[in-house]
Amino acid sequence: MATGADQAVGMSLVGFSLLLFTYYTVWVIVLPFVDGDHVLHKYFLPREYSVILPGIAAVVLLLCIGAFAAVVIWKSRKPKKD
Repeated sequence: MATGADQAVGMSLVGFSLLLFTYYTVWVIVLPFVDGDHVLHKYFLPREYSVILPGIAAVVLLLCIGAFAAVVIWKSRKPKKD
Protein backbone atom coordinates (compact mmCIF):
# COMPACT_ATOMS: atom_id res chain seq x y z
CA MET A 1 0.00 0.00 0.00
CA ALA A 2 1.04 3.57 -0.56
CA THR A 3 2.17 5.57 2.42
CA GLY A 4 0.97 9.07 3.23
CA ALA A 5 4.16 10.55 1.75
CA ASP A 6 3.63 8.64 -1.50
CA GLN A 7 0.07 9.89 -1.73
CA ALA A 8 1.17 13.46 -1.04
CA VAL A 9 3.83 13.30 -3.75
CA GLY A 10 1.34 11.76 -6.18
CA MET A 11 -1.29 14.40 -5.49
CA SER A 12 1.26 17.19 -5.86
CA LEU A 13 2.36 15.75 -9.23
CA VAL A 14 -1.27 15.54 -10.36
CA GLY A 15 -1.88 19.12 -9.20
CA PHE A 16 1.26 20.38 -10.98
CA SER A 17 0.26 18.56 -14.17
CA LEU A 18 -3.23 20.03 -14.02
CA LEU A 19 -1.83 23.52 -13.47
CA LEU A 20 0.63 23.13 -16.36
CA PHE A 21 -2.09 21.76 -18.67
CA THR A 22 -4.41 24.66 -17.82
CA TYR A 23 -1.65 27.25 -18.35
CA TYR A 24 -0.64 25.75 -21.72
CA THR A 25 -4.25 25.43 -22.87
CA VAL A 26 -5.00 29.08 -22.11
CA TRP A 27 -1.69 30.11 -23.70
CA VAL A 28 -2.24 28.21 -26.96
CA ILE A 29 -6.03 28.15 -27.41
CA VAL A 30 -7.47 31.20 -25.64
CA LEU A 31 -4.73 33.83 -25.92
CA PRO A 32 -4.76 34.16 -29.74
CA PHE A 33 -8.38 35.40 -29.51
CA VAL A 34 -7.59 38.06 -26.88
CA ASP A 35 -6.51 41.56 -27.93
CA GLY A 36 -2.76 42.14 -27.94
CA ASP A 37 -2.91 44.99 -25.45
CA HIS A 38 -4.95 43.04 -22.87
CA VAL A 39 -3.37 42.63 -19.42
CA LEU A 40 -3.58 38.83 -19.75
CA HIS A 41 -0.73 38.81 -22.27
CA LYS A 42 1.84 39.90 -19.69
CA TYR A 43 1.48 36.55 -17.86
CA PHE A 44 2.48 34.44 -20.87
CA LEU A 45 5.60 34.04 -22.98
CA PRO A 46 5.55 34.90 -26.70
CA ARG A 47 3.71 32.40 -28.90
CA GLU A 48 6.91 31.06 -30.50
CA TYR A 49 7.78 29.39 -27.21
CA SER A 50 4.52 27.42 -27.27
CA VAL A 51 6.11 25.23 -29.92
CA ILE A 52 9.77 25.43 -28.86
CA LEU A 53 9.35 24.47 -25.19
CA PRO A 54 7.31 21.27 -25.77
CA GLY A 55 9.76 20.31 -28.51
CA ILE A 56 12.70 20.66 -26.15
CA ALA A 57 10.80 18.76 -23.46
CA ALA A 58 10.10 15.93 -25.93
CA VAL A 59 13.77 15.69 -26.92
CA VAL A 60 14.86 15.61 -23.26
CA LEU A 61 12.24 12.96 -22.49
CA LEU A 62 13.37 10.77 -25.39
CA LEU A 63 17.01 11.16 -24.33
CA CYS A 64 16.15 10.11 -20.77
CA ILE A 65 14.18 7.09 -21.99
CA GLY A 66 17.04 6.10 -24.29
CA ALA A 67 19.61 6.49 -21.51
CA PHE A 68 17.48 4.43 -19.14
CA ALA A 69 17.06 1.68 -21.73
CA ALA A 70 20.80 1.68 -22.46
CA VAL A 71 21.65 1.36 -18.75
CA VAL A 72 19.15 -1.46 -18.24
CA ILE A 73 20.43 -3.35 -21.29
CA TRP A 74 24.05 -2.79 -20.27
CA LYS A 75 23.45 -4.03 -16.71
CA SER A 76 21.47 -7.06 -17.85
CA ARG A 77 24.24 -8.34 -20.11
CA LYS A 78 25.85 -11.44 -18.71
CA PRO A 79 29.52 -12.08 -19.31
CA LYS A 80 30.19 -14.84 -21.79
CA LYS A 81 31.60 -18.05 -20.37
CA ASP A 82 34.41 -19.64 -22.34
